[in-house]
Amino acid sequence: MSSQAARLAAVSLLTLACATAAHAQSGGTDVDQVVITAARTSLPASALPLTVDVINNETLGQQVAIGGSIVDAISTLSPSFSPTRQKLSGSGESLRGRSPLYAINGIPQSTPIRDGSRDGYTIDPFFIDRVELIYGSNALQGIGATGGVVNQVTVGPPLRDGASGKVLAQTTLAHKLGDAVGGKLAGLVGWREGDFDATVGVAYDARGAFYDAHGRRIGMDNTQGDVQDSKTLSVFGRFGWQIAENTRLDLVANRFELKGDGDYVTVTGTAVAPTDGNRAARLPTTSMRGVVPGIPAANRVETVSAQLTSDLYGGNFTAQLFFNRSRDTFGGDKNATFQDVSIAPNGTLFDQSSNRSRKLGARVNYERTVPGIKDLTATVGVDALTDTTAQLLVATGRAWVPPTKFESVAPFVQGNYALFDGKLRLAGGVRFENVQLKVDDFTTLAFYGSRKVGGGNPDFKATLANGGVVFEPAHGIRFYGSYAEGYTVPDVGRILRAINVANVDVDTYLAVEPIVSNNRELGAEYKRGPFDASVAYFWSKSKLGQLLVKNAGGIFDVQRQPVAIEGLEVNVKARTPVPGLEVSTGYARLRGKTDTNADGTLDTYLDGANISPDRLNLAADYQTGKWGFRAQVQKFISRNMQTALVKDDFEGYTVADAFVRYELPVGAVSLGVQNLFDKQYLTYYSDTSLPTKDKIYAGRGRTVTLGWEARF
Repeated sequence: MSSQAARLAAVSLLTLACATAAHAQSGGTDVDQVVITAARTSLPASALPLTVDVINNETLGQQVAIGGSIVDAISTLSPSFSPTRQKLSGSGESLRGRSPLYAINGIPQSTPIRDGSRDGYTIDPFFIDRVELIYGSNALQGIGATGGVVNQVTVGPPLRDGASGKVLAQTTLAHKLGDAVGGKLAGLVGWREGDFDATVGVAYDARGAFYDAHGRRIGMDNTQGDVQDSKTLSVFGRFGWQIAENTRLDLVANRFELKGDGDYVTVTGTAVAPTDGNRAARLPTTSMRGVVPGIPAANRVETVSAQLTSDLYGGNFTAQLFFNRSRDTFGGDKNATFQDVSIAPNGTLFDQSSNRSRKLGARVNYERTVPGIKDLTATVGVDALTDTTAQLLVATGRAWVPPTKFESVAPFVQGNYALFDGKLRLAGGVRFENVQLKVDDFTTLAFYGSRKVGGGNPDFKATLANGGVVFEPAHGIRFYGSYAEGYTVPDVGRILRAINVANVDVDTYLAVEPIVSNNRELGAEYKRGPFDASVAYFWSKSKLGQLLVKNAGGIFDVQRQPVAIEGLEVNVKARTPVPGLEVSTGYARLRGKTDTNADGTLDTYLDGANISPDRLNLAADYQTGKWGFRAQVQKFISRNMQTALVKDDFEGYTVADAFVRYELPVGAVSLGVQNLFDKQYLTYYSDTSLPTKDKIYAGRGRTVTLGWEARF
């Protein structure tokens, strides 16, 4: 830990001692008493040696009204979450410097075998009741949570017999009232009668073009996908049956589709006249009216789950069966990778790819106090998952990544032991992952030499442990320390599709060793009187990590290198003497290094594609009568990156947002403003990982969303 980080930690701990701290993200929820379903236990958050947070429904609604998505909400509220790309792709977005696992009711939305990075856009926020955040590497949900878990909990069943529901209407405006105008309509209706209930809803969102603070259209990412100039249709259903007093069956279904309209083509920065606020040699990409060739980028996800919960022999039994299917369509061009002279003359062949994934999974766990040891709570369970993924070329029907099947069976056990009337808790567990990949014989694209590759069934086993201690000497004061391991697999699809040597087979060529990352953490919390606080210091390592490194052709390849990350997080909230006024702040400092020459020394800092910048958050919330206000500021701190993987310094920027809500006789009207002071800036990812002039994107300028919502 550097001297600067040590000084910051000391200041933070002193702040705690003076009673000026809190988890600012929770939006008023007493997080300690909330059951975090993503932790797979009925114990409250205060019993867990983890950094956890909950974005409640009110806070989530505010942030979505400002930024438009769940990803924007999480990024705004969590200091250790990276700035969003403001695009459909979430590649490079991270939590504590590593990829988070997005889930809906615990169902994973990622496609790790060929990561399309679309897992942040799989359900409309209108159908989400709250978002649970578990920070740091862990295997509580299985594969993928190397940075943490983002679990989106859908709306629950109706609370009373008869009909109930909510409706929402919004419009979004920016610099130009023409093509920048967007709109959203959504409705949800529930019915409960005795032991049966049903909830169905639909949300339609049409987004216009985005503009920067200088009034120019922001460049379209027609290849990876964009959320501007798009339309989204999301359909949701939840059906429940109270089988017995303590036994319930829930069926939840969701279909989400985001399609680009394809009305704009990209114009690189070299064609844009420089204006104040732009770097002289790095002008942001813009866009102009035009026809995008092929099928515009799109994302479609369908999820169905059945869950049975029951009180069984004095414990809690949960069984879930789920199906998930996704199709990520990317934009096309005449890229050299797609050329094949047996199909068309070189340089003339247009193509585009589509990731297609199907998951079938089952999750069973049982929790109860151990007979004879009343203060020991144990959880046992098993998870099973089959994920088949391929990346196909749409125009020619070729397989860029062959169908690859991931199969996993993972039994686990967890324990939580309360001592001294709960003042001290010991927690720990272990998960046994048994994984096999299956790939048939295939031939690579002509660009790679049309290599014939033999199939195979590589496998691995991993034992993932976690443990920690929680000490609560007095109510509202908590200290904890923990160690937890999480894992994912390398982006197998990127590796398979790029094989360019002869006479290889999958069993001997493909390194499927998992990326096992550990998270060590020390934390403290103070929640007494008008003050709430939390501070956490963490450090994590992975001996065989995964880095995204751009090759000469402009495509990011996977490199397996050791990675180490350390960070400090501080969150502060105070209820002021002014009735209804709360102020809060959050700070995160992250550093990461990797070994680029395999000499055993971590010698190079991570770049913007692999870690987020330091950040300071400030916010004030005021509630009075029928009025509600929020003002928030995010300061992303500059960083010298001359010793990083990509030597492209980050100059930093500061943006402010505002939100106002007023209760009407029927419903409430709200006004959300993103980038209140119209700050011109370049987005962090394109500023620090794409230093060429092509595809350097400006952030959104001032954007206003006016909405009306009513519940009945």
